[in-house]
Amino acid sequence: MSVFVDITPDEAVGAAPPTVAGSGRWRAALTRAGLPLLSVLVFFVVWQLVAAAGIWNQTFVPYPSTVWRAFVDLSTTHDGTRGYAGYLLWEHLYMTLRRVFAGVVIGVLLGVLLGLVMGSVGWLRSVLEPWLTFLRALPPLAYFFLLVIWLGIDEAPKITLLALAALPPAAVATTAAMVAAPVGLQEAARALGATRAQVIRDVVVPSALPETFTGIRLAVGMAYSSVVAAELFNGIPGIGGLVKDASNYNNTPVVLVGIFAIGISGLVIDGVLRAAERRAVPWRGKI
Repeated sequence: MSVFVDITPDEAVGAAPPTVAGSGRWRAALTRAGLPLLSVLVFFVVWQLVAAAGIWNQTFVPYPSTVWRAFVDLSTTHDGTRGYAGYLLWEHLYMTLRRVFAGVVIGVLLGVLLGLVMGSVGWLRSVLEPWLTFLRALPPLAYFFLLVIWLGIDEAPKITLLALAALPPAAVATTAAMVAAPVGLQEAARALGATRAQVIRDVVVPSALPETFTGIRLAVGMAYSSVVAAELFNGIPGIGGLVKDASNYNNTPVVLVGIFAIGISGLVIDGVLRAAERRAVPWRGKI
């Protein structure tokens, strides 16, 4: 009598049963989602305990519930007052994001183009690198007042400041990535008859894209860190203007709402950039 046993290929090589593999994926997903949520929960618990301990005055460390009430007040019309300074929170955030978007687009485009040229032309890189380093080392407030003198107090100095903050990270990252392109791949392309322009287009630029995306993310971060300075003058509506105005009156809850709005929106934008990077450069780490 012959006995036949049906063994699947996965079972033959000792693969884990589907239920075990599925549970492992669920466990990993829960861990990735649970740890950030746990850290946020711990943060708010510690904040509540510190506020309740009375170590600092409520002006400096308000209760989380006080900040929540400020958030609700900023987001609605209450007692005849619409939000803060006549604008709701989302309107302040919209104006800030619009300024950041305009400044980042200008700064990143110029920075990436400059990085591509500097990475391809050695003598130009030697000429421009000190100026990029000089600009990158300057704090935004060091030249914002000069921009106000030159461009006035409307949108032009704000967007220019954000563009100048975003340009150096994008340019430096792109330049470094272009210079660090794999020599072996370049020589192989030349051996196959590629011209210099083809080597740059088909080998150097694709290998530089991952680091360029890193530079873009840094550029967005630099623009965000400069947004309060950019909205020092005539910054309402705007989150930076809201934070600056509220700080003049020691309105800590409103200041914290503004800080949370900038930080959370920054996290969302960085997540979008990460997703775009994964789609645009799937070869990252593989060449």
